Amino acid sequence: MRTLPALCGLAALVALGGCTADPSPQPSPTTTASAAPSSAAEEFYVEPDAPAVGQVVTWTAAGRAADAAAVRRIAESPAAVWFADGEPGYADRARALVTAAAAAGRTPVLVAYYVPQRDCGAYSGGGAPDAASYRTWIAGLAGALGDSRAIVVLEPDAVTHVLQGCVSGPSAEERYTLLSEAITTLKAAPGARVYLDGGNPSWVRDVDRVATALVKAGVKKADGFSLNVANFETTEANVSYGTQISDRLGGARFVIDTSRNGNGPAAVDARDAEGHWCNPEGRALGPSPTTQTGEALVDAYLWVKRPGESDGECRAGAPPAGQWWPEYALELATN
Repeated sequence: MRTLPALCGLAALVALGGCTADPSPQPSPTTTASAAPSSAAEEFYVEPDAPAVGQVVTWTAAGRAADAAAVRRIAESPAAVWFADGEPGYADRARALVTAAAAAGRTPVLVAYYVPQRDCGAYSGGGAPDAASYRTWIAGLAGALGDSRAIVVLEPDAVTHVLQGCVSGPSAEERYTLLSEAITTLKAAPGARVYLDGGNPSWVRDVDRVATALVKAGVKKADGFSLNVANFETTEANVSYGTQISDRLGGARFVIDTSRNGNGPAAVDARDAEGHWCNPEGRALGPSPTTQTGEALVDAYLWVKRPGESDGECRAGAPPAGQWWPEYALELATN
């Protein structure tokens, strides 16, 4: 059920590569403190060549000034960069990203999304062919981080799919092992903060099950967990859900994907269950990325899913998962 993945001016975006954010609270004793944000304001990196940036240029040139202005908020907001395949050069792309962000004095957000049996074969199915390949892939990604500061959201849905039962038996045990090892490998990069994904409030409602699974997957070695990746649940619902999970983990911290939760989730329709999470109509951009969340346990609101990238071919005109879809971006920006 997952898909590939204060404003600054567009000119400043291209020149500087990011927008200002604010400091996060200090980590709890259950997290790794070595790479935690300092008390100085933290700024997230914005890719100067992200699809929304080109869309603004294209629509401006075509005379679609109002549409260009609407999508400008996406173009000027920092969003995560997804690493979701093993094609040669993925580590070079990651290294270029963190190098550019470091040069701009900003923090990049990366998503590691390559676990074997990814997405249980659904719209974003794929992933590494086996455990050995995944270990090699994660090592390459971790090596690309070097000493640079970075946030890594680790394997959206991977834990929740085990709880859902679509990964079971030896494969489930292997997945827990791979996630735990991935945290160790990524945390060897001194500037990395790692958040293991924990699903969203409407998926697995039993927080005890979620907390137990996160522990089994190594969350206590990470900096915390992530919620709502590529989903639409409200920020308030995620804060409540995450706080309950945190209580069971001894005060673990978490981050929330607010990229598309401005209008909350779509209604659940038994006739079209996909419509609840796959390119639903009527959704809107959520709170801008920031570490000034006002919530003691929430390190940041992040745009983990890039607004405007499709959730899959589940709606008329929708491209495959992860592809830029300007019409949907415009919907999100104008609702």
